[in-house]
Amino acid sequence: MKRAFKYRFYPSEAQAAELSRTFGCVRKVYNLALRARSEAWTLRGERVGYEATSALLTTWKRTEELAFLAEVSSVPLQQTLRHPQNAFGNFFAKRAEFPRFKSRKKSRASAEYTRSAFRWRDGVLTLAKMTEPLDIRWSRPLPRDATPSTVTVSRDPAGRWFVSLLCDDPSVRPLSAVDAAVGIDAGLDHLLVLSTGEKIGNPRHERRDRMVLARAQRALSRKQKGSGNRFKARVRVARVHARIADRRADFLHKITTRLVRENQTLVIEDLAVSNMLGNHRLARAINDAGWRQFRQQLEYKARWHGRDVIVVDRWFPSSKLCSACGALTAAMPLHVRT
Repeated sequence: MKRAFKYRFYPSEAQAAELSRTFGCVRKVYNLALRARSEAWTLRGERVGYEATSALLTTWKRTEELAFLAEVSSVPLQQTLRHPQNAFGNFFAKRAEFPRFKSRKKSRASAEYTRSAFRWRDGVLTLAKMTEPLDIRWSRPLPRDATPSTVTVSRDPAGRWFVSLLCDDPSVRPLSAVDAAVGIDAGLDHLLVLSTGEKIGNPRHERRDRMVLARAQRALSRKQKGSGNRFKARVRVARVHARIADRRADFLHKITTRLVRENQTLVIEDLAVSNMLGNHRLARAINDAGWRQFRQQLEYKARWHGRDVIVVDRWFPSSKLCSACGALTAAMPLHVRT
């Protein structure tokens, strides 16, 4: 099975400049392709495919206004044309909303390279248009004899650079079957309460850094827009957010891995998280808990290892139903729940 291995790397000044140019060109091509497809759909009712936008890319490179697109590797530009294709496919299948344009400030800065645009030799990775290999911190080993099929380079708002290598991973395989099932209830006082009686506490990662985050945001608000000091302050805020997100992801990975290894069947509730965020008293705590991220990790790890995840309908009256006799009560105030 294919699996992505993500590592941090430290580019040289020349590499950072080349990748930044590539990120800008990728964003420009994506927006141009999205505009062409949107206009064709809204004005003429036509669906423009990948082949048509690929031909448009060649035309754009020959214009004086967009000649800079030819200065970077063509592979990331071709790859980004596939993203509107997938976005419109999800839109027409009613799985997502209409695609949006990418913003320089808010969108993720990334570029995708296929095998024709990078060289992999003895654990050394060199991208197209670069003479030096990337200085990667190998925090964990790749699978033995692994050869990446796709390389994705990205930069987060905190200014950290990452490279993701897509490889075949033989360790992703079904685990031995076990005779155990567990029900999982997500909450805020306790992050998870299991049907076995175990309660997993809520670490409240955001609350631990709330004062640090507030000071950084106040400092950012005092900086003049467009100034260098404002850019530095924005990076400091992003670093605090990144530290919180990293701790949350690490905690959830450890929990989901243990639950998948110990149980054959895992039962969770289908929570309407986006609707719950409308409660402004609980929105911050719900976001900090990471319920959606927990479910995503649980589901893909269960697929990897041959486990079953059962999702209970959100309208099933689990809180009003007695677990001993099955009696259903009409109302269940919060003060009587256990």
